[in-house]
Amino acid sequence: MLAFSRFLIRWGAALGLLLSGLPLRRAAAQLANPLPRLLRADTVRFGRVLRDPARYRLQILYTQINRDAHNRPHFRTFRYRVRPGQYFYPASTVKLPAAVLALQKLRFLRQHPHLGRLGPDSPLRIDSAFAGQTRVARDTSSASGRASIGHYIRKVLLVSDNDAFNRLYEFVGQYALNAELRQRGLRRTRLLHRLSVGDQEPNSRHTSPLVFYADTALQTVVYRQPAAFNARPLPELGLQNERIGQAYWQGNSLVSRPLDFSTKSYFALPDQQRLLRAVLFPAATPPKRRFALDEDDYQLLYRYLSMFPRESPAPRYDAAHYPDTYAKFLLGGGGLAPLPPGVRVFNKIGQAYGFLTDNAYVADFDHGVEFLLSAVLYVNADEVLNDDKYEYDAIGLPFLRDLGRAVYDYERQRPRRYQPDLSRFKQ
Repeated sequence: MLAFSRFLIRWGAALGLLLSGLPLRRAAAQLANPLPRLLRADTVRFGRVLRDPARYRLQILYTQINRDAHNRPHFRTFRYRVRPGQYFYPASTVKLPAAVLALQKLRFLRQHPHLGRLGPDSPLRIDSAFAGQTRVARDTSSASGRASIGHYIRKVLLVSDNDAFNRLYEFVGQYALNAELRQRGLRRTRLLHRLSVGDQEPNSRHTSPLVFYADTALQTVVYRQPAAFNARPLPELGLQNERIGQAYWQGNSLVSRPLDFSTKSYFALPDQQRLLRAVLFPAATPPKRRFALDEDDYQLLYRYLSMFPRESPAPRYDAAHYPDTYAKFLLGGGGLAPLPPGVRVFNKIGQAYGFLTDNAYVADFDHGVEFLLSAVLYVNADEVLNDDKYEYDAIGLPFLRDLGRAVYDYERQRPRRYQPDLSRFKQ
């Protein structure tokens, strides 16, 4: 029955392509998965990883976008070795859902009659109420000199700032982060801890008290959020291969066993792309899977997902330390190469423990090209974690750069019946 259903789906897709006016041979070519052919076509760039993709834990998810006469997007997704149940460390990719849910929470709070003034740029103070928590009174990188949820979102999306993510985690809360994502069908995801502070249970269940103000002098309180504790069970995902490597460093000691990731966050590659797609194409997302954001929220996300660090007035970033493709792995290689002219990448990357991930929407405003591309691979030849000896620059980043370029070049020549109107994403 399942095989017959798949046949009907493929037959329906083929019929749609034929009715669109494409010749039979071209329609059949569009139905075939282009990823294996694109990867095999360049053994110089991809050969090393493709000779043993399991060793590199390679997964690729590529979605073509075809617009109809009304500019409505239609999606067709291709996979290469995608295994949602196989663990990889998501690192900073978890920051995008935190940013989205922080904006959603602000919107919910504003519906209260006394909280109408609360917004992304409301000045904020953070206190500490449990071991390991830290206070925030000022943020000199912001235009106002004060912290705010909007400023943390900007830092998260521009340069993947870890402390900024931790503050969003504290605002949304561990339980809400996971419950809201599961409610929208992202069931291979768990967000369990802060980043780069050794956060683990029970600390990770505790979140700090926050106070929002109406003024930068911090005189008028708009909203108080008390310290909280998540007493509910954490998500059980039944993942495979959560023990990684052969050894790991813990302080100055080498522990001769795999590192256990079963208590760390996870964000499956299909879930990553579904979330990005829901943010970019809310009207094409089923209502129960949409986030409750308004147009200002979406535009804030679009602006900073695609902005180059040097373009930001506050926070300011030195282009010498933060090149345009600093946080663009696909096409840019994390600073290895510039993007093609007219191209913007709306994305979130992750890099830690030998894993490199990028979840991206690529838009070429000059040529009317758009597609979604998400990929992860693991580059750790010695299988020792926490030793800072990973092949990011030698293998991982060049592979992602070249993968993005190969798919982009393919998209440049792929026929489209209707050219997309991408003005929604221009900033």
